[in-house]
Amino acid sequence: MKKHLRTRFASRTTQRVIFLLLVAALSLSCVSLAAAQKEKKKKTDPASSTESSKMLIPLTDEQQIDYTLSEMLGAWQLGDSEKLRQDYADDVAIVNGSWAPPILGWTNYLAVYQQQRARMQQVRMDRTNTYIKVNGMVGWACYQWDFAAVVDGQQTESQGQTTVVLEKRNNHWVIVHNHTSFAPPRAPQTVPANAPSVPQQPAKPAPR
Repeated sequence: MKKHLRTRFASRTTQRVIFLLLVAALSLSCVSLAAAQKEKKKKTDPASSTESSKMLIPLTDEQQIDYTLSEMLGAWQLGDSEKLRQDYADDVAIVNGSWAPPILGWTNYLAVYQQQRARMQQVRMDRTNTYIKVNGMVGWACYQWDFAAVVDGQQTESQGQTTVVLEKRNNHWVIVHNHTSFAPPRAPQTVPANAPSVPQQPAKPAPR
């Protein structure tokens, strides 16, 4: 009887040992497989990133200037002076449509811009009919714009044109000159006093 129990106990112990060995073997194989896949991914990642970088098409100077203008106008509308700073040169010259001296230098322009922007809400500026020309490290662009905002609590709309001169400094186009002019306000249409009056049609009888 005791011999039978010993044999049965030994058999169960052997089965448990074999089961544990199988579990350990499977765990090691899984770890090895995961490590191999990770190593393979490391080897293939540089290649894939290189291939994706080759697919990127660099922008032309005209496209870079067009992007700079969009970035500048977006920052101007949002009141983001830090973003706006990236598109203007330190020695920028600003000429506006009013009878006033030009604003020289980014610091002076920033003070004027922040003072004006604080009076505006719901600002919208749309750019149309843009023309861009590049000659070496210098480029210029002109465009029309439509402006709408609430200024000092009143809805305001205006139109105008802007011409900018840009230079490529440190491989980045920056605005060195900005000249903005406003279109004259539209005069309300009035009828001359001596204009002949339009004869009125006789009233139709009411239907019966």
